[in-house]
Amino acid sequence: MSSIAPSKRVAIIGGGILGVSTAVHLLRGGASVTLLTERGLASEASGRSLSWLNSAGERSTPYHQLRLAGVDRYRTLFAKDPTRDWLQFGGGLMWNAAGQQDVTAARHAYEESVGYDSQLLGPAEIAAVTPGIDATAVPENAIFNPGEGWVSLPDLVDFLMEEFHLLGGQLVLNAGKASVVVDGGRAAGVETAAGDTYEADAVVVACGAATPAVVAPLGVEIPNGSPLSMLVVTKPVEHEVKAVLNTPRAAVRPNPGKTLALDHDWYEEHITEHADGSFDIPDAVIQELADEASKLIAGNPDLKPASWKIGYKPIPGDGEPVFGETGQVPGCFVAFTHSGATLGLIAGELLSDEILTGRKHPMLATFRPGRFS
Repeated sequence: MSSIAPSKRVAIIGGGILGVSTAVHLLRGGASVTLLTERGLASEASGRSLSWLNSAGERSTPYHQLRLAGVDRYRTLFAKDPTRDWLQFGGGLMWNAAGQQDVTAARHAYEESVGYDSQLLGPAEIAAVTPGIDATAVPENAIFNPGEGWVSLPDLVDFLMEEFHLLGGQLVLNAGKASVVVDGGRAAGVETAAGDTYEADAVVVACGAATPAVVAPLGVEIPNGSPLSMLVVTKPVEHEVKAVLNTPRAAVRPNPGKTLALDHDWYEEHITEHADGSFDIPDAVIQELADEASKLIAGNPDLKPASWKIGYKPIPGDGEPVFGETGQVPGCFVAFTHSGATLGLIAGELLSDEILTGRKHPMLATFRPGRFS
């Protein structure tokens, strides 16, 4: 008779960075994992995230500490191969609108007070710390955070999925809207839109902005504050930008292949959502975002949008992450957060450990879904 305990079976709903990271960490721990996606991998929020790796600005202490741990895991990955063009640490540069230099200075002072690496710069000082910026776009002052970085989440997902397959994970693509199966009051698996069932000892719901709707039938209430957002990727362009830029009219980061990724929120009112779940936005608005980004870059290159994706940006109603086991249905775990990029690696690590060992990690104590009950 074998003395080896059977591996824990885990089903994960969601093929974005949180689902994939959790899956790989579970596989490393010896679990049997089935990963189900509504459509393709990184087809939702992870495929249209600015994915700025940071803990800048002011937030709760537990959230700040978790984000710092998240950046740390990316630094570990970066150190193994600094040549990857989809994960880089070139810092972050932000400024507010003209006349708000006091607001910028106050943010800098707060960051210094918590030990976050922060430099308050005048326009003429920017070129000495980070290349490729048109300093004339900076009204009075800016903050440079040298420890920040960025990641292309679709590339990271592809990278992690190589290990997923190597370790024997089961991938179910295009499963449609899946639901959690409950048996005897516990999570017992996942059922797909077509009626296929995958039995499991634990289930992780990590499907972005759809997460609250998936767990609602289980009696789990998670307020959903997810807004519409868009990520634009430009055609290749010569530039020297290394930092992630966050400015009043455009957010910009480098992207593999000499392209740039663009984001902001002022265009939300121009997005039309259709009954079939698709979205439209006028081409002129997309080009306007590209033009705003051009103003930030040295030489003001002619930026042409190559592709854009629109959808809901996952944000819990109180702005704080939601991680951990639900109280209503034991064995059902949730991963729902605005900072999916920054927390992607650390969240998968901590959630998988909780699932495999049953021990609750103290860093997730304030982020439990039960706080809304």
